[in-house]
Amino acid sequence: MSFIKEIEKDLKDVICRAGYEIDNVTLAISNRPDLGDYQINDAMKLARNYKKNPRDIANDIAEILREDYRFTNINVAGNGFINLSINSNYLIDCMNKMISNVYNNIDLPQKKKIIIDYGGANVAKMLHVGHMRSANIGEALKRLAKFLGNEVIGDAHLGDNGLQTGIVCLELKHRFPNLPCFSDSYNGEDFDLPITEDDLSYIYPEGSIRIKASEELLTEARNIVYLIQQGHVGYNTLWNKVASLSIPAIKKVYEELNVTFELWEGERDSFKYIPAMFDELEKQGLLYTSDGAKVMDVKEDTDEKEIPPIILEKSDGAYLYGTTDLATIYSRVERFKPDEIWYVVDNRQELHLTQVFRAAYKSKIAPSDLKLQFLGFGTINGQDGKPFKTREGGVMSLPNLIDLVNVETYKKLNPNITDEKEKKSIARTIALSAIKYADLIPYRSTDYIFNPDKFSDLEGKTGPYLLYSTIRMKSLLKKANELNINFNVIKKLKNEYDREAMLNIINLPSILTRAYEAKSLNDITEYIYKLTGSYNKFYSENRIITEEDEDLRMSWLALTKLVLDINLMLLDILAIDCPNKM
Repeated sequence: MSFIKEIEKDLKDVICRAGYEIDNVTLAISNRPDLGDYQINDAMKLARNYKKNPRDIANDIAEILREDYRFTNINVAGNGFINLSINSNYLIDCMNKMISNVYNNIDLPQKKKIIIDYGGANVAKMLHVGHMRSANIGEALKRLAKFLGNEVIGDAHLGDNGLQTGIVCLELKHRFPNLPCFSDSYNGEDFDLPITEDDLSYIYPEGSIRIKASEELLTEARNIVYLIQQGHVGYNTLWNKVASLSIPAIKKVYEELNVTFELWEGERDSFKYIPAMFDELEKQGLLYTSDGAKVMDVKEDTDEKEIPPIILEKSDGAYLYGTTDLATIYSRVERFKPDEIWYVVDNRQELHLTQVFRAAYKSKIAPSDLKLQFLGFGTINGQDGKPFKTREGGVMSLPNLIDLVNVETYKKLNPNITDEKEKKSIARTIALSAIKYADLIPYRSTDYIFNPDKFSDLEGKTGPYLLYSTIRMKSLLKKANELNINFNVIKKLKNEYDREAMLNIINLPSILTRAYEAKSLNDITEYIYKLTGSYNKFYSENRIITEEDEDLRMSWLALTKLVLDINLMLLDILAIDCPNKM
């Protein structure tokens, strides 16, 4: 239990001792630091229950609080707001407990098994800027959930079924009509696919242009999708070879973003569960035929807008995204028995997933105690406020976006770094930090403007600013080690600057809890910026290494180590690496 939660538990007992019953007490960070570090705002609620003046109730509570050594400066303001500050000795004691183990100040939720569906890259297509938010948000949420003690499984959920599958196979048939997989007599023997990973970057775009000009080709591409779903040996063999070229390239981009998955499964992995899923739906009488398609009603009486039926099989027998998503839930429940499944996807997928979730619960494919959660995210926009594009107006690939920011970070590196290979490596690390931090600053569902120059700046709320400050902390402690200065404990504090940093540290668990509950990282990005800023004020006000008071010097260095450890911990949750210099 965190220090603040422990205090809140004790405050409930204090209020009971004062003669009042209350379910929970919240110790709120004060918006009037001149009156105290924290506020207790429950007197007015109690006043309504007990028909008493809230100031009288607040004074009753404050009188007992003055007996507690942990608090100072206890005062009542306004209509019963109780203000208090944390005793410096208690604050130091809390810091030292965190130095020994940061989990001494962490609130752990009830442990759950969570599957996070994020990434969503399409096989045989280039990862583009639209894939970045799912990757960054999903990875950070996975790391946060693991840090808080949950068992978490990340699934890339590759897009390997759908029209793009048919387009790529048809384009390969157009280019290489004599491949054995296109023969009616093909029985699965191996063959070499005469393309490279680089060729995939134009096979889909050119194939897409081709079918847009021909209804006949579009029909053929759709038929190939159907044949793959039905287990056609030739097209499945071809598509497996395409996937074996494409997936390593996709992994390479994700790895550069520090994004990893426990499962590299796709839509096709759900195919083997579809017959059993349909049997369940048929047995329950949930399917009916509409214009030749198999559909299921998912509307509810409380709907304020129309929720259309989910189509699970087209009139030609082909499956849709709803089919594979529902079968994927069937698969995940059967294999993993998760408590929750989070879907980190574009906001525009909300209606689709609403249909899938309702179908899963209605059919009992998802047990009632399984939480299916849609975590939508906004778009990345250019300076014009429209979705971010290349100068030519096309969708920008993710590698090109990274290169764009890399150019800006390289320009701003310390000119004293003369090793060119090292300089390029550091610039790349900083570029990725700039991208990831900027991507996680807004609340998850909010759109934002992508500005490479601003995001790579060493000043302001940016990834490079955080890395620069963190590297400076590393450098300071390295120098202390070289001078054989011990800094394993905090013994004293001097003024409001070191105190402010400590107060920010003690509030860490509430930030992690809020981020976890909201499934958004903006609380963490704001907090690490605030903590780093408070440390930088403290750093600029004190000559730490040359401080003559040995206890104070040790305390300042120990505080530096604690802030550094928290920064590195939070950067790791955000999947941001920190170089040793920049």
